[in-house]
Amino acid sequence: MKAMILAAGRGERLRPMTDTLPKPLIEVGGQPLIVRHVQRLAEAGVRQLVINVSHLGDKIVSALGDGSKWNVAIAWSREAAPLETAGGIATALDLLGDSPFLLVNADVYCDYPFGTLAALDLASRLGHIVMVPNPLFRPQGDFSLSEGRVGTLAAPRYTYSGIGLLSPRMVEGIAPGTKAPLAPLLKTATRSARLTGELYEGLWSDVGTAERLADLNDHLGRGIGPDPIYSKAP
Repeated sequence: MKAMILAAGRGERLRPMTDTLPKPLIEVGGQPLIVRHVQRLAEAGVRQLVINVSHLGDKIVSALGDGSKWNVAIAWSREAAPLETAGGIATALDLLGDSPFLLVNADVYCDYPFGTLAALDLASRLGHIVMVPNPLFRPQGDFSLSEGRVGTLAAPRYTYSGIGLLSPRMVEGIAPGTKAPLAPLLKTATRSARLTGELYEGLWSDVGTAERLADLNDHLGRGIGPDPIYSKAP
């Protein structure tokens, strides 16, 4: 199985830090976010990675190279301007191939066991996503979850973690180079009951603002256990 790490975002809310440093190279616990993902994917047995880059992308390419340092092979998908999640996936399909692939946002920090997804068979489904309890900055959540089926019911709702297993068919109809988000496609898949999911209540944080980054580094620096969610509201 291959994995795609989404690493093309601008990181607007982390400026001015991200004016000179791409968001995936921001260090958490003394290690760049994206390096942690590469290491943990390799440990889960995922050896073929596709990474999309745009803003300051050459710095990410220089930091990771071909991936041989971690015993993985990295293929790079370059975007002249960030194409958002679905657009980035559609543009990288030639590198990803026809089989389901593991998807990870570069800007999350988590202890989710990637091997769980790598061993999953999607069958006729379009995807399987990992959700987390709603953090303070997103109290409304994204999707409902009932007996493993993802929906859009009012409650209970959870937040999409940025981690999942997707079929390439999820982005059918999106031309390479087109800017498009993934969320509407996930919602469409729920209407045909072709999206499943799970709730992960372990260590997870969306490193989206300077405050969340500082909170996470403080948490890890004090050696606190793997609390589920500790990102503060912006």
